[in-house]
Amino acid sequence: MEQNCELGDFLRSRRARLRPEGAGAAFSGGVRRVPGLRREEVAHLAGVSTDYYARLEQGRHPHVSETVLEAVARALRLDDTERCYLFELAQPKSPGPSRRPAARAPRVRPAVHQMLDALDSVSPALVLNHRTDILAGNRSRWASSAGHSLGPRPTRGRGTRTALRPVSAGGHCS
Repeated sequence: MEQNCELGDFLRSRRARLRPEGAGAAFSGGVRRVPGLRREEVAHLAGVSTDYYARLEQGRHPHVSETVLEAVARALRLDDTERCYLFELAQPKSPGPSRRPAARAPRVRPAVHQMLDALDSVSPALVLNHRTDILAGNRSRWASSAGHSLGPRPTRGRGTRTALRPVSAGGHCS
């Protein structure tokens, strides 16, 4: 997981400029090693756990919700420009082209189409994928779909139920 150092630097600098007495909450005294609020104090003001805020400040939290960012912005008393900058820094950086190949439309091999054509005189036939999407069918299958709720582009994942369920006279599935 890549760390977002800029976000951490920004949050630390904004945390350092706030004083505990002006933060709007009573915090324990004691010796402070760094100027400004402690991480746990900012976390308390923002309504998140200390661990979550620490990970955010260390750049180890890749997906931060807008709600949390708004709460942190309020806790750190950011102005509009700083708030926009915070949101910009918190957005995950795209590493370039995706490593996952783009989703492509499912294809049915020509040999499978030939088999469907050969079965046409014997029986209606469908080709389904693992989600029961209808990928192909022979002519007798499409002809036999009259009176069934099977359109040219069936609903994803409902192929089996849709192909086997008759349509009532009112046009609704029973």
